[in-house]
Amino acid sequence: MNKISILGCGWLGKPLATSFLEDGFSVKGSTTSEEKVPVLEALDIDTYLVNISDFEEFDAFLDADILIIAITSKDIDGFESLIAQIQESTIQKVVFISSTSVYGKLNKVMTEEDPVLNTPLTVIENLFKENTFFETTIIRFSGLFGGNRSPANWFKDGRAIPQPKGFVNMIHREDCIEIIHEVIAQNCWNTIFNACANHHPTRKEFYSIAKLSAGFKEPEFETPEVYEWKIISSEKVQRVLGYEFIHDDLLFNTSN
Repeated sequence: MNKISILGCGWLGKPLATSFLEDGFSVKGSTTSEEKVPVLEALDIDTYLVNISDFEEFDAFLDADILIIAITSKDIDGFESLIAQIQESTIQKVVFISSTSVYGKLNKVMTEEDPVLNTPLTVIENLFKENTFFETTIIRFSGLFGGNRSPANWFKDGRAIPQPKGFVNMIHREDCIEIIHEVIAQNCWNTIFNACANHHPTRKEFYSIAKLSAGFKEPEFETPEVYEWKIISSEKVQRVLGYEFIHDDLLFNTSN
């Protein structure tokens, strides 16, 4: 199984594609932007224009063994159409990139066993979980940073940061890429993983250090009447895959 298609070669999908190319995989990638096609092709990614909301056929793009879905679309109808095409394709395995935003703020540590909110994303997750034509592993990433995505640049224009006593749940792009590699390398399918650094500083501590270390002034924080928070547990991905986080100290890695 050495042919991979990556739906969505953006901030995560593009370096993910190049990492699989370096490992000797045959890689197809997609974008919705014609301008990005030559950029991706210059990286030796076999590039296709794919927008699942257009309800077109993507036979050539889906001619692969494994499909990694790394788009932010919440178009349920579009995903239903995509799944129908996957069923008729050579795809045997799917990695669906989801988000820990599916968990509510229940002031507790959240695991994969906890209930999720009723949102378009959870509906889409269920479409993949319930399909028996192929095997799917769902990875729920927490807040994403790394590359040109720095937490120091969030909450600009003097915006007060909410929930200062809440906790940070974040993961670096390098860890995202490595976890996807491990799922495929270890043939770990039909499961769900949370993926989040083990370090959970308070939002006040995290954003203060991120802003000050980048040369910004001390941020302002809201004073909410009710504190709402959650801490995402990554115990399962570490136990099942034996994964060790590269960027586990968030206060050290905020600007990297």
